[in-house]
Amino acid sequence: MRTNRLALAALAVTLAAGCSGAPQETASPSKAPAGPVTLTYWTWVPNMDKIVKVWNAANPDITVTVSKQAGGDDAAAKFLTAAKAGNPPDLVQAEYQMLPSFVAADAVADLTAETAQAKAEFGEGIWGLVTLGTDAVYALPQDSGPMMLYYRRDLFDKFGIEVPKTWQEYGEAARTVHKKDPEVFLGTFSSKDPGSFTGLAQQAGAQWWSISGESWKVAINDAATTKVADFWGGLVKEGVIDGQPYFTPEWNKALNDGKLLTWPSAVWGPGVLSSNAPKAKGKWAIAPLPQWSAGENSSGFWGGSSTAVAEKSPNRAAAAKFATWLNTDPEALELLVKEGAVYPAATKGGALLTEAPDYFSSQPDFWQQVAAISATARGFTFGPNVNVTYNAFKDGFDQAVQDKAGFAAAVGKMQEATLADMRKSGFQIAP
Repeated sequence: MRTNRLALAALAVTLAAGCSGAPQETASPSKAPAGPVTLTYWTWVPNMDKIVKVWNAANPDITVTVSKQAGGDDAAAKFLTAAKAGNPPDLVQAEYQMLPSFVAADAVADLTAETAQAKAEFGEGIWGLVTLGTDAVYALPQDSGPMMLYYRRDLFDKFGIEVPKTWQEYGEAARTVHKKDPEVFLGTFSSKDPGSFTGLAQQAGAQWWSISGESWKVAINDAATTKVADFWGGLVKEGVIDGQPYFTPEWNKALNDGKLLTWPSAVWGPGVLSSNAPKAKGKWAIAPLPQWSAGENSSGFWGGSSTAVAEKSPNRAAAAKFATWLNTDPEALELLVKEGAVYPAATKGGALLTEAPDYFSSQPDFWQQVAAISATARGFTFGPNVNVTYNAFKDGFDQAVQDKAGFAAAVGKMQEATLADMRKSGFQIAP
């Protein structure tokens, strides 16, 4: 039988103590509302009010009101505060890395039964981001951030290098480029962006958190992550990869001036490049991330969010119905693309994107390549204290980049900080 919601939600000593060893009932779909209801949805997707207007016109008994949020950590903290106070919105946009924190706080509902039919609409990797344990589902995937390699096609030709198919080839290309022009780097390692590193670790097969019974397993310093850290740390120490953080004025200038030739990033990259490197329009292209072994075909995620239903919503069935429509219905997916400018998580959503972004007009198959790459993104389970882990990343990797020291020690500090915080918070940790 499926582990009960209480144990999956917190996996903490204080909550797990209330779980008996008796068999648990399998969740069943919540009942439909008896009459008209009004739902509140907290989201930061642009033009969501226009999307919701289409739903409201077709579903007069379930009216959805949009409350625009800023997004990021502040939005997550605001939702947790509202949930604790007993007045959360019915629906909330939840970044994948924050969803386990919402579950641990008993702030979002178990939607396993309500989403059973929707599972087939998503790839295995993206579905794993909204699942805890073996089968407990807490949200509908909304948008995703599959990672790929952005590269300057013209400068690759200039320096006589091929698009690297393996990370070993990437390292060799970095040495070639920097040797030919010491002012140019193939890429940079950003110690300010843990989401990027997390996606690269996912690609290598990392699983930082997992659930064992009613306990958490934490393995941030696993072999896959250490391999990724050692690779990038070696290139930074060697001086053939820059240590300039992403999204800084200096990084923007290097992109625009052709001093950086690649960026391992996510599907939302075109917007960043068009804003920060306008002189290079039409010169960038995408390819799959280099692989760790020849013949492999995998990627990871950087970014993306889901639609969750508040545990204390009095209209869970209605909210789940809207969340399912928003993230699986063809009309809704088309609206998310056209009005919300998001890359839908649903598999069929990619087919709605046919014309390449204007910045990538020289690569007409841009979205077809994205769809193929997206299908290879590995699944991943986030833990209940991602913010602690990410802060430890910044502290440890900042120092490592500054000292041009190995990165493995920084990964070890992430592991130590994460475990210490979870134990302090009362979570059961498996040996």
